[in-house]
Amino acid sequence: MSASEKKNLLGILVDGVDRASALERIVAAARERRPYAVSALAVHGVMEGVLDEAHRYRLNHLDLVVPDGQPVRWALNLIHALTLRQRVDGPSLTSEVLRRAEEEQLPVYLYGTTPDILDRLCRALQQRYPKLQIAGATPSCFGRLSPQAADRLADRIKRSGARIVFAGLGCPRQEVWAYEFRDRLKMPVLAVGAAFPFIAGTLRRAPHWMQDSGLEWFYRLSREPQRLWKRYLVVGPAYVLLVGCQILGIRFQINGTPPQQEILFG
Repeated sequence: MSASEKKNLLGILVDGVDRASALERIVAAARERRPYAVSALAVHGVMEGVLDEAHRYRLNHLDLVVPDGQPVRWALNLIHALTLRQRVDGPSLTSEVLRRAEEEQLPVYLYGTTPDILDRLCRALQQRYPKLQIAGATPSCFGRLSPQAADRLADRIKRSGARIVFAGLGCPRQEVWAYEFRDRLKMPVLAVGAAFPFIAGTLRRAPHWMQDSGLEWFYRLSREPQRLWKRYLVVGPAYVLLVGCQILGIRFQINGTPPQQEILFG
């Protein structure tokens, strides 16, 4: 990854790439069987790194962080004079990677979410990508793992023959998982946000016009107000304020603090 593609957004290094470029990088890593941790960050994900120095360190040591969410794309274009024409949202990137995995016979592993959603996801993928090889699927335990349990999970994934792992654990747990399991697995690990329930059909996406105009947050808030009100009504305005400060010349440090120990979400 060229260092010049990493752009400082409030101290978080986001890659100024489009979906096609991100897709090719992920598939190349899968072909070459090398570790490659990927996250699609929206505003909430960026702010998690702003507020937590250890998490900032993790995010800035992922291999590829793409601009999910129009406000992230807009900020990159404004601050760094980029010309990104589209965001690289997790669900769309997931679909593109799955399509290429089917074409190139790269087995995939699905990790996270609930057993019901995971079962629906597998059925949906079999219908959408009939030649896709699903090497395995394991739901989240929604808790912490011991180092021994994490090693057993990594060994199970590697023995499955998978070449790409999709982690749907929610932000920021999935980014922590990608950071901590990258070298255990030595293959691309994608933190894919709400891609699992979207593809499974258990969660509806906003209409395209709302996605394109940056109003997807409003649609999701109207659907899950109790869970998402703080994310969108508190964190969102704070993000806008900080982006304004960066536009005015305030510098945000990218260093972060190395985590003292692994968290090992499962």
